[in-house]
Amino acid sequence: MGLQQVTDFFMWCTIINGGIYLVWILFFVLMPDFIYRMQSRLFPLSRETFNTVVYAFFGGFKLLYMIFNVVPLVALLIIKG
Repeated sequence: MGLQQVTDFFMWCTIINGGIYLVWILFFVLMPDFIYRMQSRLFPLSRETFNTVVYAFFGGFKLLYMIFNVVPLVALLIIKG
């Protein structure tokens, strides 16, 4: 596997995972009550606990997104020159 293929792979991983993250945030910003009602049927949580869990998951996903998608892509782009 060449440098170009690896760069393309990380580029598409970054685009797809970034899109998933943005859609997820848009759903939570535009329909927070609907999402809470749907999740509270499965997991009995208070609204404050639900918000804490969701924001922690946002932060964790963003951190992993940066570490495993964006940083390798930037490093490969620097190497390619």
